[in-house]
Amino acid sequence: MRKKKFQKNLESSKASSAPHELLATHCYEGEGLAALLKRLEREVESAKLSKGTLPEKIWIKQQFSIGVNDITRVLERMASAEVESSAQESTAVRSGRKAPLVPLQAVLLASDCNPRWLTKHLPGLASSRGVPLIFVKDKKGGSLRLGELVKLKTAIAIGVKAKGSGINKAIEEVLRDKESSRAVEL
Repeated sequence: MRKKKFQKNLESSKASSAPHELLATHCYEGEGLAALLKRLEREVESAKLSKGTLPEKIWIKQQFSIGVNDITRVLERMASAEVESSAQESTAVRSGRKAPLVPLQAVLLASDCNPRWLTKHLPGLASSRGVPLIFVKDKKGGSLRLGELVKLKTAIAIGVKAKGSGINKAIEEVLRDKESSRAVEL
C-alpha cells in the first residue's frame, strides 16, 4: 500500500514539473549556443569600443545584471516600479536616492545549475514580469559559457538590461527567431 502511494506521489510530481521541462526544450545548445554567444560577444565588443572612459567592470554592470540574487532583486523591483508613478520616480532621483530601475529585456539561465533549487524560482518570477528566459545548455557547462560573456569564471544567470544598445538589438533578434521557430513547430 505504501509503495503504491509513493509511486502515485512520484508520478504527480513529475506531472507538475512538466511546464519547466517544456521551457527547457527551447534552450540553446551545441551550434545554436555557439552562434548565440558569438553574436552577443561581437555586440559586447563593439559596444565596449563606444563606452567612453568607463572601466570595464562598471560598464558590464550597466549592461547586465549578473547572478541569481541580482536578477531576482531586479525582477522583484520591476513589479514595484510599475506601481509607482513616473512623478514619484523623478522625485526620488532628485532627492538623492537610488537611480531609476532599468528593466530586464531577457534572462540567460544556465540549465546545469546544481543544486537546482538555486534557480527554481526564476522561470515563474520572470514570466510574471513578462521577461523571456533563454536556457543555455552545454557539455562543458552553461555557467562556464555565460561567465565568459561577462569576463567571469562562471555565471549561473545573466540578465540583459533594456538600454537600447546593440546588445539589446541582438537579444531582440534572438527572441524573434526563437518565437518564429516555435510557431513553425506548432
